[in-house]
Parts: sequence; structure tokens; C-alpha cells
Amino acid sequence: MRVAPKAEPFSPRHPVRETSRMARSTGPKPRCSREQVSVGCRRTGGGSVAPGRRNYALYVNRVRREVAPQQGMASRTLGVMNTLINSIFERIAAEACSVMGFRKRCTLTPGDIQKAVYTLLPAKLAKHAVAFGSEAVSRYVRS
Repeated sequence: MRVAPKAEPFSPRHPVRETSRMARSTGPKPRCSREQVSVGCRRTGGGSVAPGRRNYALYVNRVRREVAPQQGMASRTLGVMNTLINSIFERIAAEACSVMGFRKRCTLTPGDIQKAVYTLLPAKLAKHAVAFGSEAVSRYVRS
């Protein structure tokens, strides 16, 4: 049985420097860092939706029922609609986060979201989206 030679724990080429906590912090602590922002998995069980993503099939069906009560919708179509909604949501969230970074603030405001919507969507669609979103938020605040 061969015994490997013992390696030195510290080689002379790479000396380990003993530093105190105070010596490590070189500048002021950032107010908010993007490294801390992470999308976590909300549920751990197996499901039809990827972790951290929401399923909007129920809401799509409710809207479809109001628009065309006689029509049905295939599950594959619901899946495509769900992917579309999640994709747009993620793009708006990322753009709003970058707008927030441009302002050098740590708080996401409704104005940041509106600017992101105006940036990502075509003019007329963005105008309607912001109008409906503002109305929904005001209704929520009133209730």
C-alpha cells in the first residue's frame, strides 16, 4: 500500500494573509446589490409549471369566457398563452430593474414599471396596458 507524501498546507508561493474584518471592507457598503436579487422557487412539488413560474390558465379561461362564452380552448393553446404571459412578465421585470438601476434607487416604483412597458411594447399597446394596469392598481387600493 502506497502512502502519499504529506503536502504542506501552505506553500511559500501563495502565502495566506491574515486579515481582520475591518481590513476587508474597502469602501462603503452598497445600499442594494443585484447579487442579492434572485428568483427563488416558490413551490417544490412536481407540477406542470417550471419552478418560479406562475400558471395563468385559470385567468386566461375567465377572460376567454367573457369574450366568447361558446368557444373552447385547447390545453396546448393555454400552455402557449401561459408561456407568453410569463415571458412578457419576465422581460418587463428585467427592464424595470434596469430602469431602477439607472435611477440609482433600490425601490421599484410604478413609474419604473410604466417606463419598462413603454420601452418594450409598441406605442398603442403600451398605452392600453398602462391604462388598464393603473386602473387595476387604483381599484385594488380602494378595496
